[in-house]
Amino acid sequence: MKAQQESFLTIPNQLTLLRILLVPVFVFLLLQDGAMMKLIGVVVFTVASLTDLYDGWHARRFNVVTRIGAFLDPLADKLLITAAFLVYVWMGYLELWMVLLVVVRDVVVTALRSWAEHRDHPVVTSRQAKYKTFLQNLFAYLVMVLIFLREAAPFGTASAEAIGRFLVSPVLDWIMLLVTAVTVSTGISYLIDNRAFIAGKRG
Repeated sequence: MKAQQESFLTIPNQLTLLRILLVPVFVFLLLQDGAMMKLIGVVVFTVASLTDLYDGWHARRFNVVTRIGAFLDPLADKLLITAAFLVYVWMGYLELWMVLLVVVRDVVVTALRSWAEHRDHPVVTSRQAKYKTFLQNLFAYLVMVLIFLREAAPFGTASAEAIGRFLVSPVLDWIMLLVTAVTVSTGISYLIDNRAFIAGKRG
């Protein structure tokens, strides 16, 4: 079991690497014209998100948690969500400043987690951070589906136009503001919970 735990290419780590590799794929598909390409992009994003659920369960169930996996798994989540949010900014649906706050929070937390791992002080993901990840994924997925429905117009032109108006409405900004607030608050909580370690005190 020890040799398996130290192996880099465990099933959870392979799924994490797959999730990272799928990030540019779904970005490329989502930026293409045509409903079919966007639909495939939604499918790729969904598959990438589902690998996160399975690799975490597999790692815990079969006790194949590795140090590199503990680092790469949340990093893959952050790359997936950040890529989706930046695509929405490019399309004109989200405000850049809110996405930048999310990115800065994730960069800071990831850097501190890496430092903690290097100092043999692993940090367990809090329940609040897991809720944050779920909220981000849900929001990113719903916006992606709306983008596809607007392009495909399965319910008629009027519904497609209504979806288009919603995507540029203040309502979407308020939802993203909530996501941003939750994201930043979990980052602040992380800093507070680990302030002794950050200050250089191991005990």
